[in-house]
Amino acid sequence: MILDDLANYARERVAVAKEKEPLAALRTRAEALPRGDFRFEKALAGKRLSFICEVKKASPSKGIIDPHCDYLAAAMQYEEAGADCISVLTEPKWFLGSDEIFRAIRLMVDVPMLRKDFTVDPYQIYEAKTMGADAVLLICALLDTEKLKEFLAICETLGLSALVEAHDAGEIGSAVEAGARLIGVNNRNLKDFSVDLSNAARLRANAPAGTVFVAESGVSSPEDVKALRAAGADAVLVGEYLMRSHDKEAALAKLREAAG
Repeated sequence: MILDDLANYARERVAVAKEKEPLAALRTRAEALPRGDFRFEKALAGKRLSFICEVKKASPSKGIIDPHCDYLAAAMQYEEAGADCISVLTEPKWFLGSDEIFRAIRLMVDVPMLRKDFTVDPYQIYEAKTMGADAVLLICALLDTEKLKEFLAICETLGLSALVEAHDAGEIGSAVEAGARLIGVNNRNLKDFSVDLSNAARLRANAPAGTVFVAESGVSSPEDVKALRAAGADAVLVGEYLMRSHDKEAALAKLREAAG
């Protein structure tokens, strides 16, 4: 099961990182930084549909998306095109991302950034803070309600937003119980990587008023964005569609137009 593989590899990566810098030292470094102001979630809370534009070279389901991926150029094009936020994959084995790519992009853009990885340990949240992230991804399929509460409390202390990702009604219930303010529904099943764009539409009613609802994955056309907006999404996360586009500004403009 690919999600288990991703989580296990994340644990291995954390173990290696802790040998270089223990948790206590990293936590001290992270907590010494100015507390964030949750600007990631604020950027998504407007009246119009917001866009989280993703930088990624590969994925387990699609393989190499862009063999000549220019990460910095992509991120800067997103910012120029008016992206509300930027998501950057840092998972190195299946997505070919890295913390170094994230840091390089952070130096070049001002928009809020999500460190997108498979968070299985508090260490990764402190890492994200020191990298300049404005948000982290917490996946309900990897974290039970109590773990979500623990991780959300750390985010609150640091001023980081947390995009809490669910795939079914039970997971949304867990996210809500844990206190998530930013709930994402993944249209891609992380266990078999099948895509069902209607998943977010079906689950929209499960997210309570006051939360920001993000539809993640599966957007392959402006029509998809139109449908997700009609279903009540506050924001959409778009990766492959934009990464494959040579003119990212034009591609994002078409998606915005479809959103109305």
